[in-house]
Amino acid sequence: MTGLALDAASVAPIRRGTRPRRYRIGWLLPPAIVVAGFFGYPLVLVILQSFTAQDGSFGLSVWAQVLSSPEFGRAVWQTVLLALGSTVGCVLLGGFLALVVAFVPFPGATVLARLVDTVLAFPSFLIALAFTFLYGGAGVFGTAGFLYSPWGVLLAEITFYTPFVMRPALAAFSQVPSGQLDVAASLGARPGRVLWRVVLPEALPSLASGACLVLLLTMNEFGIVLFLGAKGVSTLPMLVYGKGIVTFDFPSASVVAVVNVVLSLALYAVYRRVVGGGGRRAAVDAA
Repeated sequence: MTGLALDAASVAPIRRGTRPRRYRIGWLLPPAIVVAGFFGYPLVLVILQSFTAQDGSFGLSVWAQVLSSPEFGRAVWQTVLLALGSTVGCVLLGGFLALVVAFVPFPGATVLARLVDTVLAFPSFLIALAFTFLYGGAGVFGTAGFLYSPWGVLLAEITFYTPFVMRPALAAFSQVPSGQLDVAASLGARPGRVLWRVVLPEALPSLASGACLVLLLTMNEFGIVLFLGAKGVSTLPMLVYGKGIVTFDFPSASVVAVVNVVLSLALYAVYRRVVGGGGRRAAVDAA
């Protein structure tokens, strides 16, 4: 009986170890089917449509026409400029606000940090609606010319996406050891030097990851630009909307959409690399 029990005990771990491998494919099939059905299949259709002209011919004629058009070049240029400007503005404003909340004690700092978390759940068009009430033709300040310009779009995007930088910066600043700050102050370092040599290096990975995330999101921003209706502002998402919904030029819209997807995937790869690098650095520092 003892031998049988030992044999059963020795076999049981083997079965427990082989059971996940046997059913691993079965567990992976449902999510793989969902991803393929809701993302892969539509993406393949868009790619195929981008190579199909309106007369039904298959080739690169649509790509050549769209990529050589002035409106596509203008849309790419304005998309990149708005995304870079919004990212720089969000990093500067979000980093400054995070520094104030983390190192300057004042009543309501905790409430302000909670409000930042709440803003992250808002849709982007609410910021555009609020800006319309403030800066629209019938708004409080009545500067409609500013609101419906690229500067208005830039300000709205900075306002909406600043919490995406501020939140990780707050988390990074809260993890700065107070002993390092005390040692630097005892050695006679000025506050600016402490900030530049001690605080910012610790928060640099978080700021970089937040900047990459904002760059990715603003590159694909659609609601703010559409809701404001800024004159002369043509981004890649707006160009997809105009060609696909307004003029029903689906092949051209598919080309612009594929370019936008490729740019987004490239930025996402950079974002994952930055986040992974920050995580490895934190692990090395902890070790």
